[in-house]
Amino acid sequence: VCFIPGGLDCSISFVSHVLGKACVHGRQKEILGVLVPRLTDLTKSDCIWQRICWRLVECVPDRWMEAVVLGFVQRGSGADALSRLLGNLVVKSKKAEFVMTQKMLLLQYGHTTAVLQNLLGYLSLDSLRRTLLLRVLKELLETWSSSSAVKHSPAEQQLYISKAILICLYHLKEPEIESCRQELLTSMMEGVKCHLDSNLPQLRRLGMVVAESISLKINTEEPVLKFEYEEDDETRELKSLLVHTPSCCVVPSLPDDKSEKAGAALPLVPESNEKSHREASVMPNEDSDAELDSDDELIPYDMSEDKVPKIKAPVYIRDCIEVLTESRSEDVDRWEATVKALESLVRKNPEATREVSVELAKILLHLEQKTCIEGFVELRQRAQVAVLTTDPIPVAKYLTSQFYSLNYSLCQRMDILDVLVLAAQELSCPKFHGKTKHSGAQKPCIQLLPGSDSSKGWRIIVDERIKSKTRRFDTGQSRVEQTSCPNEFNSVAGYFFFPLIQHFDRPLTTFDLLGEDHLVLGRLVHTLAILMYLAVNTMAVTAMGKALLEFVWALRFHTDSYVRQGILSCISSLLLSVPTERILADMTEELLETQSWLGDVMEKDPDGDCRRLALQNLLLMENLKKKLEAVPS
Repeated sequence: VCFIPGGLDCSISFVSHVLGKACVHGRQKEILGVLVPRLTDLTKSDCIWQRICWRLVECVPDRWMEAVVLGFVQRGSGADALSRLLGNLVVKSKKAEFVMTQKMLLLQYGHTTAVLQNLLGYLSLDSLRRTLLLRVLKELLETWSSSSAVKHSPAEQQLYISKAILICLYHLKEPEIESCRQELLTSMMEGVKCHLDSNLPQLRRLGMVVAESISLKINTEEPVLKFEYEEDDETRELKSLLVHTPSCCVVPSLPDDKSEKAGAALPLVPESNEKSHREASVMPNEDSDAELDSDDELIPYDMSEDKVPKIKAPVYIRDCIEVLTESRSEDVDRWEATVKALESLVRKNPEATREVSVELAKILLHLEQKTCIEGFVELRQRAQVAVLTTDPIPVAKYLTSQFYSLNYSLCQRMDILDVLVLAAQELSCPKFHGKTKHSGAQKPCIQLLPGSDSSKGWRIIVDERIKSKTRRFDTGQSRVEQTSCPNEFNSVAGYFFFPLIQHFDRPLTTFDLLGEDHLVLGRLVHTLAILMYLAVNTMAVTAMGKALLEFVWALRFHTDSYVRQGILSCISSLLLSVPTERILADMTEELLETQSWLGDVMEKDPDGDCRRLALQNLLLMENLKKKLEAVPS
């Protein structure tokens, strides 16, 4: 450190210019990595060095201010240290105010949580700066509660803004909360609605956590908001920001001293008196309870051998229909047994199921839970899948027609989509027959039964002896003998697929896919992508691909990121399932337009998953092009 003798005045504007120019030209890390820790130490106890540091940053020209301020905030060791280094720079410099209250909080979202705590803690440590803290909180809440911002900004930015809001709430004092209580309440109600409308679970959970935190701050006497969600590391980190104690204010805990002081504060009671006091407080009044204990001498019955009578489930499909449709609910045990046994009964009796398949599918679609039966939703879904795989064409016609019908809840429509996907997956997968060949590590011992013909099993015995004496380094998984069988989804794929894309643009009174019911639209698009992928090598795959491409093209600019992710998944399924020669022969122009659109998505879409899927699709298209060039003409 250089000292100026004689008490002469000096100007450090030249040093400020050098510092600003070095930072803006990419040397921020090297210079401030050394300068900030040194100045932090010098300003701890010397007010002269504090004034020198304030003048150093105040004299930086506006065109270089951003780089200098950002470096100080990132490398500051805490809000107190940053306050000593910068002083009231954010109040004196318009450029510094814009960088610290607008750019770093609303336009950028790559800074760490520690940087946010430094910045907002710095704003809270002076009365002149606290007005900026309140203004920042209102602007953050305005962005958080904007439906347009929720739809068009990435999830990472939403998380960043949520963290900033919670840190601001932590620094607010009671009079400040009282002055803006109504504004906080209004922003909370609008913001939680926007986030709960989102199809992304992360955004919904963010809205719940921030709304709970705001409600906890503004409601001192009234009940606070409480949502049900699954906590993860992200949620726990957000909640910790509301009660976080800055490192400069942390008081080390002293458990031994604390316990000693607590013990010293208690009055000393003799052990015998303490024991008698506990007995006196615990022992009931024998005289008053004597009359109440008149039945204590009765001997209880031994019920250890009692067994709950087992309810016999129906053995015929029509009996199951009768039990499930009867309006009386007296025989609840029989109803539960029927629900549990229905799937296996359907699979064991395919002929009887086909006679009443549509009626049974209708009953299961409208079936409601009468009792608290464990896994009811899964049991009903498995029964629906069993009915659909047993008699695919009529049941698929019924379910796809009901998807666009009136008087169905959104949950029932999504149940239809789930059942179609699970049944298509079961029909398209090959069936495995035969015994499992276990690895040699198990060393099974085969013994000939008395009276059996040993000549029939000699090869098995020899093979097992060889296997037991052979040293194997890796036997692998248990293998299953596969027998070839036809793809059962081949003949029914069209019945699952085409009815779902026929009426998507026709709004109903209670159902509007292109409007407010975009959650179901997202599920529908993802369902179509899965059905397209499972239809590989089927006869209808080319027609399905052309229809899906037209469907996708109509929705490619949808505002919801979950729907856009499904659309890009549809493109991937199409490229993987439709034969290359059919794609190039029937969809050349469409694919060229799609390729241009995918390039825009990869560069401009705010959602990270959409950008990744667009890049994946472009790579698939490039592979198709290389495959075509490799084929000799």
